Amino acid sequence: MSVMKRLSLIFKSKANKALDKMEDPRETLDYSYQRQLELLQKVRRGVADVATSRKRVELQINQIQQKAATLEDQGRKALSVGREDLAREALSRRSSLQTQIADLQVQHNNLQGEEEKLTLASQRLQAKVDSFRHKKETIKATYTAAEAQTRINEAFSGISEEMGDVGLAIQRAEDKTAQMQARAGAIDELLASGALDDFSGSRPDDIQAELDRIGGGSDVELELARMKAELGQGPAPRDAIEAGQPGQQSAPPPAPQQQAQPTQQYRQPGEGL
Repeated sequence: MSVMKRLSLIFKSKANKALDKMEDPRETLDYSYQRQLELLQKVRRGVADVATSRKRVELQINQIQQKAATLEDQGRKALSVGREDLAREALSRRSSLQTQIADLQVQHNNLQGEEEKLTLASQRLQAKVDSFRHKKETIKATYTAAEAQTRINEAFSGISEEMGDVGLAIQRAEDKTAQMQARAGAIDELLASGALDDFSGSRPDDIQAELDRIGGGSDVELELARMKAELGQGPAPRDAIEAGQPGQQSAPPPAPQQQAQPTQQYRQPGEGL
């Protein structure tokens, strides 16, 4: 296949696809119906023209018949007064008119037959156009309903172009919101760690930060001492016991010790210790 043929085939396929995408069956049906109405109008106009020609021929026949009748009367009158030559001339002209009448009658019969054919064709075409109109309206209604149902289904499934744009917009908004939240959290952490300066004056100074750190460390030490007391590894700190924090159990009382037996002897008063 040559390059030109391939280009022609590609162009035709692209054009066919574009036209198929642009074509609306309802518009095509309306255009076809309009063309049929125009054709029906032409057929009716043809019937009217043939009927007009037939009527004109009928008028000519009537006029010629009247002339023939007049010549016949004139021939009788001429013959009655002894003018046989005039009677012969009148009858000769009458014969010529009879020939014209015969030709016009043939033409009249042809026009009448053509008129009947066109009338029958017009009636058939009218019935076809009416049937096509009803079918067209049915197809258009069915297509419109199918199109509406398709759009509804696409809207529910989210695959339509409009709903797809809305979904993308929502997704972009959610992504931007998550990005802003992450950025705000990162800035808060940097401000808290001192990596960034807080010019609003709401961040505590270095002394307060150090005091908070020391206070946090003492809390850890108190909690560690309390846990050791609960496990019997050491006495509980008094401050922690008096604080009465939740989840804290009081240390069991120490076991009583046995009294040691005296090993020293009694001494007299005044003896050295």
